[in-house]
Amino acid sequence: MRLGITGHRGLSPAVEAQVRAELAKLVDATAAEDLVGISCIADGPDAWFAQAVLQHGGRLEVVIPAGEYRESLPDWHYPVYDELMARAADVHHTGMRESTSQAHQAGSEIVVGLADQLIAVWDGQPARGYGGTADVVAYARRVGVPVQIVWPEGASRD
Repeated sequence: MRLGITGHRGLSPAVEAQVRAELAKLVDATAAEDLVGISCIADGPDAWFAQAVLQHGGRLEVVIPAGEYRESLPDWHYPVYDELMARAADVHHTGMRESTSQAHQAGSEIVVGLADQLIAVWDGQPARGYGGTADVVAYARRVGVPVQIVWPEGASRD
């Protein structure tokens, strides 16, 4: 099973704990030898999912939206990003240089294209900018990739 991930960044510690637990359950439901996780490995759900896949014994494929993508992420996330990159079985690139919302959407579309199912850590609200989680969910639905929504009951984004 090839599972892709998209989701909101900047979640509170309480929501993070709930989301991590739910992602672990979804990952653990697939036999390790059959599991491939596909992620852009940004801080938040992308990285949490990737870590859960590797901890379970699955394979990780990383999608890099842009050449300058890593530098667009918070510097505190670099060690996690670098570790996940080092453990990736395969890396896919959009070919874009600047880390823009267009590049992020292009990267997410690659994730969707490689996945049998998309997991979306999504509050059900419209995207706050082009390439947000809602746009990725809409794209997956348009191209016929099933979407599994993960959002803790009563949770909210800042």
